[in-house]
Formats: sequence, structure tokens, C-alpha cells
Amino acid sequence: MITDIAERGWFPQPAVRWGIRRLVRQRESEEVLRLADGRLPVLRRWVEEMRASPVAIAADEANEQHYEVPAAFFQACLGAQLKYSSAFYPKGTETLDEAETAMLDLTATNAELADGQEVLELGCGWGSLSLYMAERYPNSQITSVSNSASQKYFIDGQAATRGLSNLAVLTADMNTFTAPESREYDRVVSVEMFEHMRNWESLLNRIHPWLREEGKLFLHVFSHPEFFYPYETEGEDNWMGRHFFTGGMMPTHDLLDHLEIPFAVEATLPLSGLHYAQTALHWHENLIARRSHITDVLTTTYGSSEAHRWFNRWSLFFLACHELFAHNAGRSWQLAHHRLTK
Repeated sequence: MITDIAERGWFPQPAVRWGIRRLVRQRESEEVLRLADGRLPVLRRWVEEMRASPVAIAADEANEQHYEVPAAFFQACLGAQLKYSSAFYPKGTETLDEAETAMLDLTATNAELADGQEVLELGCGWGSLSLYMAERYPNSQITSVSNSASQKYFIDGQAATRGLSNLAVLTADMNTFTAPESREYDRVVSVEMFEHMRNWESLLNRIHPWLREEGKLFLHVFSHPEFFYPYETEGEDNWMGRHFFTGGMMPTHDLLDHLEIPFAVEATLPLSGLHYAQTALHWHENLIARRSHITDVLTTTYGSSEAHRWFNRWSLFFLACHELFAHNAGRSWQLAHHRLTK
């Protein structure tokens, strides 16, 4: 009932944000209670559940929720590079465009990217990192994988417009994707895709032979220092899992240390959740500022009768992301950059 009223846009924004903060505190209390008798046994059970799952569950639903929405929607909400993942605000005063570039630069540094490398990106979104790498490293060959045909079409168009011939985009389901046998990669990189995966061990074991002997794997994930949980879809409180993150999970910083994988974790670099909080706030500001245009875009996808509800759902989603990562001054829900070696 309350969710339906919120989706209709009948609550003022301060009331919406108060309600979201209440749910964040509730989730925190539930997780503290769940781990009260010992975190490690609960984490081991979660790893076993991951191990018994397919690589990705509800892949079609996740694709529909995020990646088949028209590019025009994301062009209106995101920054100039269409980075549909956390940006980076080293000073805290950056514009969204500046923060997108700052995170791409930080990703390149932490992944130890260099010109001349063969790079495979898994889950390339709207191409922000793929296009960045192709432009910054003209002697590199970039292969990017998306599960969305519309994203491939968009990125191919951007690459053609920019005159980039060193970027190839493949469309594939990560449950079955295998890298071309003729290629070995210096780097495999993935930004905010693994949160949509469930059986990390299976996928990481599949990735391992794609890398050259000195190759490295880089993962950017949102993450929590202590908590880990799947996003559920049933119940009033699981609105985000139902509409925006079906099949997803919240990983914890040390999850990789508890998996049976053929990689060594070379570095884990946590980042404050405030970076994601500010990113989501900028997305929400763009959404509100371009309401009329975005409603027209959503009408083409959902029809006029549902466009208003979906506008409000996206508003709620961006606000929920902001409040989650802003909680406890960004020290609870955070980001993590992991660099792994063979």
C-alpha cells in the first residue's frame, strides 16, 4: 500500500527520504542480528549457496530492468560518458561529468591498464569504460561484453563516430559466455557486474584461462565491510530487488578470500560510499530537471498509462541508492576495487 502510494508520487520528497532511511536502518539492524552468533559460519553458508547456484539467476529480468530501457533515458540522467556505476569525487565538489572521468582514471590506475594491452571488459554497460580505454590506449585491443543488444548498438555507434577501430562489442549471457579461443588477455575488467552474478567461483574459474600468465583481473563492486545478502523480491520491503535488482546480491569486502578460486587477491581497495551517494544524487537531480523529456522517453517503453509510475520508480531508486550509501557517512555500504593475479 505504502509503496503503491510512493510510486504514484503522492508523498513529498522529505517523507520519501525519511522512509528510505528507516528501511536502511532496519536492514542494518537485521544484518547485525543475523550475524550476532558469529559472522564466519553465516558467510560460509552463503558461499555454499552461491556455489550451488547458476552463474547468474534471473538474467532476463535484470536485463529488462536496466539494460533495455532506451539509451535516451540514461543520456538524460547520467553524465556525459554515460557511466551507469559510481563516479568518484576526490574533492567532493566535482560535477557529475568530472566525477565520471575521475572514476575512469582511478579504475585505469587500480587495474594497472597500459597502452598495448589486450583487455576484456565483462558487463560494459553503455560503454563508458570501453570507449575510455579505446581512446586512451590506441595500441590496445578492447573486447567488451554486454547482455544487451541495445547497448551493443549504442556503443558501436559511438565507436564509429569517434573513429575507434580497436573496440569490439559482443552480446552474450554471462551464464554461457566464453572468450574467443584465439585471444589471451592482459587484463579482464568488470565494473558493477559481479553484484548481478551469483556463482562467482564458476565464473572466476572460467575467466582464469582467458588471461595471459602475467595477466590480472580487476573488479569494481559495491560492497559492505561486514554484511552480505541476496536481494529478495517478495514483500513490501523488497521493492528494490523486485523492480531493479532481481537476482542481485550485496557482496562483502572479504568475500573473495572465502572462495575456491585460482586467483590470488593482490589488492582490495575500499572507497567511501559517499562517492556513490553523490553519484545517485546527481542522477536524481538530472531526472527531476528533465522530467518532461524523460516522461516522453518512458512512454515509448511502458506506454502513457505506466510512464508516470516508472518515472517515480526511478526517482525512488536513485534516492534509495543515495540514502543507502550515505548512511553512516559512507562507512557502511561502500565500494571496493579488487585486483587479482593468476
